[in-house]
Amino acid sequence: MNEVKPNFGDRDYTFNMDSYFDRGWNIFRQYMWGFIGFLVLDNLIISTVLSRLPFPLGNNEEGQGGLLYLILSCALTAGYYIVAVRIAKKQSKSFGNFFDGFKMFLPIFLVNLVAGLLICLGLLFLIIPGIYLAVSYFFALLFVIEHRLNFWSALEASRKVVSKKWFSFFGFGFLLGLINIAGALALLVGLLVTIPFTFCATVAAFEDIVGLKTAEL
Repeated sequence: MNEVKPNFGDRDYTFNMDSYFDRGWNIFRQYMWGFIGFLVLDNLIISTVLSRLPFPLGNNEEGQGGLLYLILSCALTAGYYIVAVRIAKKQSKSFGNFFDGFKMFLPIFLVNLVAGLLICLGLLFLIIPGIYLAVSYFFALLFVIEHRLNFWSALEASRKVVSKKWFSFFGFGFLLGLINIAGALALLVGLLVTIPFTFCATVAAFEDIVGLKTAEL
């Protein structure tokens, strides 16, 4: 595993895509039913319940979630990463850990909000800057979760690390996207596996390239 350095942007690394898929699958299968159960709870139950709230908190045009779910989903999404990180570090885990993102809600929300705004602005200006940022912020949320960086430091750390092997990350993200498309084509049932696997594979890449802290989350 690559050595961790405090200034993440100063280091070089080897991008081992095959090992990230293998390691990601190993992380996923260690708590498969937990990941699948949380995915169902998040996307079917929580989203449906919140969609019943009055507009604009609920009942968006797609009939799911609404504004409140959009806000809360930042912390819920972080839950996949948090549990995957605990597994990678051989720490104890429970279903309740999927909700630990709410313990650091503000930085998680801000990193998602600012990244989303910058990516949208980039897409408006010739598209290419938006694509560049969308890939460059691949690790931003994990920098907040695992290394407790503030939202801007996390965005910059991710950009500096990813930019060194930007096309490798682009290819990695593209393949993960294809895997999820395949999951959707399998009567959507495949997404129960492919979506959490995507988070686990991302944690595997982060573990190797950046490194995980030894302290408890």
